[in-house]
Amino acid sequence: MIGFEHPTIPVHHQYVVTATVPEVKALKKELAVIRDLEGSYYMRQERDGLLFGPYEKMEKMVLQDSWVRDGVPPGFGKELFESDLDRIMEHIEMAMEMVPVLKKADIINVVSGPITYTPDLLPMVGPHQGIRNYWSAIGFGCAPSFRRTNWFSSVGGECRLVMERVGVIDLTPFGKFIVKGKDSLKLLDHLFANNMPKVGQTNISHMLTPAGRVFAEVTITQMTPGEFLLITGSGSELHDLRWIETEAAEGRYDVDINNVTDKIGVLGIAGPNSRKVLQKLTDDDMSDAGFKFLHCKNIQLAGIPVRAIRISYTGELGWELYIEQKNMAAVYQAMMEAGKDEGIDNFGTYAMASLRLEKGFRGWGAEQPADFIGKAALQEIKGKGLKRKLSYLSVRTDDVDPEGNETIWHNGKVVGNTTSGAYSYSSQQSLAFGYLPLELSSVGQQVEVELLGKKYPATVIQEPLVLTEPTRTRLAKKAKA
Repeated sequence: MIGFEHPTIPVHHQYVVTATVPEVKALKKELAVIRDLEGSYYMRQERDGLLFGPYEKMEKMVLQDSWVRDGVPPGFGKELFESDLDRIMEHIEMAMEMVPVLKKADIINVVSGPITYTPDLLPMVGPHQGIRNYWSAIGFGCAPSFRRTNWFSSVGGECRLVMERVGVIDLTPFGKFIVKGKDSLKLLDHLFANNMPKVGQTNISHMLTPAGRVFAEVTITQMTPGEFLLITGSGSELHDLRWIETEAAEGRYDVDINNVTDKIGVLGIAGPNSRKVLQKLTDDDMSDAGFKFLHCKNIQLAGIPVRAIRISYTGELGWELYIEQKNMAAVYQAMMEAGKDEGIDNFGTYAMASLRLEKGFRGWGAEQPADFIGKAALQEIKGKGLKRKLSYLSVRTDDVDPEGNETIWHNGKVVGNTTSGAYSYSSQQSLAFGYLPLELSSVGQQVEVELLGKKYPATVIQEPLVLTEPTRTRLAKKAKA
């Protein structure tokens, strides 16, 4: 109706309705909705019986291909697809174990109809970028933790590549915005709880909600006076852009906000040999003194214009290279050729997640500008005192690793949740960040993290396990002096 196209796919979804179940009929209150992540299904009361519906594994999902290709048939209303109980039998059996009365219940109806998912099963929820007063609620899926798979050792090899030699990663999906104009600095000072970087420099800043909660983390570079490049995560492009555009419009700031995400590609290069590789391709000084950490320069790589920022979320020596899309392949090939003797190869986001967690990465500006969204709320929270603290955890697991949003237990009670996690190949242990009550956040505190229904012992440890390359370099210089 308003011209938006959302990235959704039509999937056959089945649910089963039972006849009256005596135990359900005898209840004096309506049964709570059950959501079993391990069994991947939901169940609720339907009159005096039960309604049960599974979320099938990706390899078993049936996609309505003709709708993807040709669209929904004209006039489609309440028509249904042919059911297939065999396809969901695994889920039915697990539901029967969880709710034994299902074993004796008579099935009176099996419904198979279309529902929509997003292609990556992640939800799209909230106000939409580009138009005011339009909200989305699309594509809820289920993605619990998984056991280690056949890529586990390969990711370890990629981590060693970055720690010992040099690796290249495609970071093109990053969201990228250019903000410029008379009020650009004024707008960004209002939006971010940090001072803006000087020209040619970069920092990591946070946008807060009016309640003082973190809304987004953004890497900001001032390229020329009053012209800023904002970089956000690949899944946050429209989320962050909408917030920035809304604040600019409501505050009547004289700025130009340009979303250049699709125009600019990004290659990351990281590892102790990364400087050697780049120096072979440019006349610009890539030394530590000539190109400092968190600085940005326009350079030529193999004769191609590149905006280089000395930063890497691996925590190792590295650069992010911002390149016109048409030149991406040429720059990549030039680096791979120049890096043969240095042992160059590719690495991916699983390795980057492991490396950044080892470094204990999360950044806040040390200073704060005069005023910004959420400042009053933040000061109030600070005045009252924190009740929870983000803690660094070593988790003693077997063949499963934390990913985030897992429950943390202590003495039989839920006390917090993890926010992210990964296996550390350098220290050979599972790590996680998690929020804990202050009284449980001291180094050495023992807790438990629940993974796939099992509670694993965890210990609050001192962070980081591995020092970042800039820190190691600084300490080495200090030791020599």
